[in-house]
Amino acid sequence: MDFDVAIVGAGPFGLSGACYLKDKGLGVATFGDPMSFWQNHMPAGMYLRSNWTASHISDPRKALTLDHFRAETGHQFEFPIPLERFVEYGQWYQQKAVPDLVRRQVTRIERNGRFQVTLDDGQTVKAKRVIVATGIAPFPYIPKEFEGAPKSHVTHSSDHCDLSRLRGRQVAVVGGGQSALDAARLLHSLDAKVEVIAKQSEIRWVGENAWLHHLGVISWCLYSNFDVGPAGLSRLVGFPNFFRRLPRSWQDRISRRSIRPAGTGWQRRFLAKVPITLGCRVTAMTCRGDQVLLKLSNGTERVIDHVVVATGYRVDTARFQFFHPDIRKSLKTAHGYPVLGRGLESSIPGLHFVGKPAAWSFGPVLNFVSGAHFAGAELVRALC
Repeated sequence: MDFDVAIVGAGPFGLSGACYLKDKGLGVATFGDPMSFWQNHMPAGMYLRSNWTASHISDPRKALTLDHFRAETGHQFEFPIPLERFVEYGQWYQQKAVPDLVRRQVTRIERNGRFQVTLDDGQTVKAKRVIVATGIAPFPYIPKEFEGAPKSHVTHSSDHCDLSRLRGRQVAVVGGGQSALDAARLLHSLDAKVEVIAKQSEIRWVGENAWLHHLGVISWCLYSNFDVGPAGLSRLVGFPNFFRRLPRSWQDRISRRSIRPAGTGWQRRFLAKVPITLGCRVTAMTCRGDQVLLKLSNGTERVIDHVVVATGYRVDTARFQFFHPDIRKSLKTAHGYPVLGRGLESSIPGLHFVGKPAAWSFGPVLNFVSGAHFAGAELVRALC
């Protein structure tokens, strides 16, 4: 079968991109399990960090928002948005916008004039263009101190869709961002003896100054609808095509400032009784039978039952197992990210990336669901 576009991935970016391109009459084939990462690699009981507006999965007609989902299904929920409701919303979006989704995994992408995409059942399709929208699933970051540790003792936060197996145990959560704080909150509610260990000197809380978003024109000047970055920088990173033309050193500095580790302010009261050790990192880890010995940079030690590493994700295109060696060799990268131009197109004509892999070229909004608003419109400009 031949298509104009093949999309690999069925999370928010993949579904949104398919919706935008199908709306323009292009022949689009989309592959993957809808919202599978959100459903299988995030812990039950989690809430989204982004605000209501920034959590809509973008569609060109603005007819598939969270408000439409809530009205049609009768689900009653507000901000913060529960993970399970967001998963249901994404699956509802898929049924409405991409009903012809092919629930198969891509095992091979090669290029000989056109792209050939091979699926896990051996079927192949051809496409003029391929959009990689696999999200962050391939990129969990494990600090070197924990590399090679058995999952019985050390897991990444993305290894859990249910933390109840750690109920009542002694657990260290490494990291100081939303994933770490969410995991600590949930573990505490499961009567685990949990401690957060973070290298930053303080926990940053976001969303506690909501009044700043209700000042009319002043708020509009300070914040973009992407809900990414602090006042002022939020507006700047809200123009990704402008952002990518800034000097590289500026881009890097602005990106770091815009996506620093932080937790949502409403969690603070649930973590009041959770020990949080700041300005500290794990320097060594040893498995001792069923337990783990951690040595910390402040000279102290911990003997615990399990470590949850919540240190985020680092893009590395080498982890895409489905690329033919010729594509790997030809793909221009920087620090593991594909280098992209207008239309989110890589150095290989017709090969595009959306979501976090596009963040090095287009800025921090591509790390978040709200970035699909930009990505969808940008793909339409380039492909149509």
